[in-house]
Amino acid sequence: MTTSVNRPADTPLAVPSLTDAEELTCDVLVIGGGTAGTMAALTAAEHGANVLLLEKAHVRHSGALAMGMDGVNNAVIPGRAEPDDYVAEITRANDGIVDQSTVRQTATRGFAMVQRLESYGVKFEKDEHGDYAVRQVHRSGSYVLPMPEGKDVKKVLYRQLRRREMRERIRIENRVMPVRVLRSGGRAVGAAGFNTRTGRFVQVRAGAVILATGACGRLGLPASGYLYGTYENPTNAGDGYAMAYHAGAELTGIECFQINPLIKDYNGPACAYVANPFGGYQVNRHGERFVDSDYWSGQMMAEFAAEVASDRGPVYLKLSHLPEESVSALETILHSTERPTRGTFHSGRGHDYRTHDVEMHISEIGLCGGHSASGVRVDDHARTTVPRLYAAGDLACVPHNYMIGAFVFGDLAGADASQYSAYEGELPGEQLREAHELIYRPLRNPDGPPQPQVEYKLRRFVNDYVAPPKSGARLSLALEAFERMRADIAAMGARTAHELMRCAEVTFIRDCAEMAARSSLARTESRWGLYHDRLDHPARDDASWFHHLDLHKSPSGAMEFTARPVAPYLVPVDGFTPVGGLSRSLGEVHAEDVATAGSRVVAPVAAGAGADDSEQGRTADERYEPSAPAPEQSSARLLELVALADEEPELAALQPYLSDPVPAVRREAVAVLTETLPPGTGSALAAALRDTAAEVRATAAASLRELVETLPPEPELRDGLAAALAEPDPVVRTAALDVLRALRLGDVDLFADALADSDTAVRIEAVRALVSVDAAGELARAAVTDPSREVRVTIAKGLATVGAERLADDLPPNSDPGADLIAAALTALLDDPDALVRAAAYGALGTTGCPASLTERAVAALSEQAWQVRAGAATALSVIDPEVAVPALAKALADANADVRKAAVLALTRHRATEEARAALATATSDSDADVRAYAARAL
Repeated sequence: MTTSVNRPADTPLAVPSLTDAEELTCDVLVIGGGTAGTMAALTAAEHGANVLLLEKAHVRHSGALAMGMDGVNNAVIPGRAEPDDYVAEITRANDGIVDQSTVRQTATRGFAMVQRLESYGVKFEKDEHGDYAVRQVHRSGSYVLPMPEGKDVKKVLYRQLRRREMRERIRIENRVMPVRVLRSGGRAVGAAGFNTRTGRFVQVRAGAVILATGACGRLGLPASGYLYGTYENPTNAGDGYAMAYHAGAELTGIECFQINPLIKDYNGPACAYVANPFGGYQVNRHGERFVDSDYWSGQMMAEFAAEVASDRGPVYLKLSHLPEESVSALETILHSTERPTRGTFHSGRGHDYRTHDVEMHISEIGLCGGHSASGVRVDDHARTTVPRLYAAGDLACVPHNYMIGAFVFGDLAGADASQYSAYEGELPGEQLREAHELIYRPLRNPDGPPQPQVEYKLRRFVNDYVAPPKSGARLSLALEAFERMRADIAAMGARTAHELMRCAEVTFIRDCAEMAARSSLARTESRWGLYHDRLDHPARDDASWFHHLDLHKSPSGAMEFTARPVAPYLVPVDGFTPVGGLSRSLGEVHAEDVATAGSRVVAPVAAGAGADDSEQGRTADERYEPSAPAPEQSSARLLELVALADEEPELAALQPYLSDPVPAVRREAVAVLTETLPPGTGSALAAALRDTAAEVRATAAASLRELVETLPPEPELRDGLAAALAEPDPVVRTAALDVLRALRLGDVDLFADALADSDTAVRIEAVRALVSVDAAGELARAAVTDPSREVRVTIAKGLATVGAERLADDLPPNSDPGADLIAAALTALLDDPDALVRAAAYGALGTTGCPASLTERAVAALSEQAWQVRAGAATALSVIDPEVAVPALAKALADANADVRKAAVLALTRHRATEEARAALATATSDSDADVRAYAARAL
């Protein structure tokens, strides 16, 4: 048995053997000891089943219920509300996408559950006549039943679990965290997990499995910035969502997020529904009520978010107008029953309900059936689509189920699951091995990235890309990010069993994040107000999307989707008429193309792609003469270098390290040289450009570029850099040209030779160097001969720079042969087969001047197919006669491409002395593109 007892604090826990697993057996396995889980265990035991209840914390104080409960949101009490009215209310709140048979279970069984809880000792508020004191909070129907002693609900339930007759049937294993449901023959047969204190591997065989792990509350990051400061219980990390998914169960409505109003900078609800019966309400900063929709719906949250973001924000829960008795009563409820920390929070800020209204904000996103409509798909007996696997509570998709619904479906699951006896076959070995690897992988890398850092990064992506308002582009970026996060998660390190638990939770969060992003991408409409607000599909589309969106894991491991029609209602609701029918398979949902900003007609081809020249396919290191294998890296030598850096060494002291046989030592010596900068650094770095190891050469090249402003332009440095131009490594040649140009150590002949280099990057650097020495002739000659489009574009831009310099010299007309060369070269580039080269040439004419002979060509180019050419032509027209240019540019303001319109505006700006140009610019001030509008307004 693996144990953490007597293990030194800095020694990682040993990975236990798979064969050393502790095996437990039961009829009914309940995973999660919160609201639904405790009720499921109690009911299954009452039906005669042997129950095993696993809880990763301790059942006495686990789950959302342990945080306190101030009332029941959905109590359908006879005489005060009707079940059908409640079903209709939830149907409307969920925009019609509900399975009414499940909602009706809560409506019809809720009152009996209230009475059962009351028999356990849970107190519900009653009036002077002993009737339940139900309050009306929603615009129709009275469903809220206060609980004066709600803080003790979990204590009462735990007492029931520990009754003698229950202890005979219910085995509680605290500090055991399942990570996977085990399947055999298509059905659930148990689970695999580990002890969160000792680290021991645990496998369970069961007749049925009930998932009751709560919401995925740790999905988005809270606005407060606290990793665990979530609206929902932060221990609820989506465990059950992930386990159900990997077990093959269908999940549904995952795109319908949970988002709630809460107190600003506090992870608790503002409890407007508690304050409402006392006369409290939500207002903007002007004290105006602003919510038009009802409390149940995501539309209310949309209105709330809009108000917060407007100049009417912030938003407050207004209590300061209430009489003293109301304020005192609210303090009693909110500061003890709901959240004991709430009173401390307000007092720490010097706030009092009598003098300060409560600033409200918007919670992070989460997944929750109980407060929204996202979870594991269940029928009206809590059965999932996997035989003998059940789901109950916030994990199950029974919209707006709340606490009473969690109890009801826990009861339903326990009753139905109790018919099965323990699985007697062999547990699936491959599934056990996968669970074992998932759990203990962090122990094999104890110094890997810590879980809080990885989790923060993951949830930051959720906030950035998944939180509404949503768009296909951002959701697609989310999928890319979550895919990359697999590597970060795999690299997480852990040393203790507790850290293993947190690492496993991060894998659940990642699974839920991907489900949320893919589901949101799949439903191409907006629905449920803020819960699923697609900016790129802003309208509700009942014709295509009056469906549940189900997802499941295919046998190949892909996430696949199905659009399932809403079943005919049991209770008619105006405005919605589901007709049922067959589901349609959507298959996998793929990310949109977000690799580039805007579309491209033809993707660029990498230099040398498809070349069959044997030298082309070899790396720079392979073209060097082979050398003897490097000796072992010397940590002592590296430590000496670190110490030497503090002593500001002379070059002579570093020379032994610069010639060390170990490349890592030489690379570090270059780094120390760069840091300390002794005399002779430049020539030493130039010498390092010819090192046999690529890592040393690359470091030297980077150092030279870093220090180029501080290195003296010495002859030794020039000679070293010139010698480096003959090196096989293009990285070296490129850096040498760059530094030679920057330090003014090169000349036309040296740079012109590099125009014949085989590497495109080197030739581009040569062009830049030639521009620095005003070598118009060399640039002009290379303009139409270089085989690379990138080089020709660079030459066109270089010719513009050189031409601008010559114009600045204000030479007499026809007295500068270089100008003629530039004009001829740009004219030749206007006939280039590549659109980007032609565009660069037209753009260059806007700097050098556009000859009259090219005016008609520039006007005609405004109609070319490639938008880049049209934009370049507009730039060229900025320097020609306004009588010709302005009418053409005015037409270009209607171009479909915003960059063309922007170029036209900038060109018209140079002609704004004319009335016609100003009139054209005035029309552009209402353009749909912000840049076009801004530049037009500035010009006027």
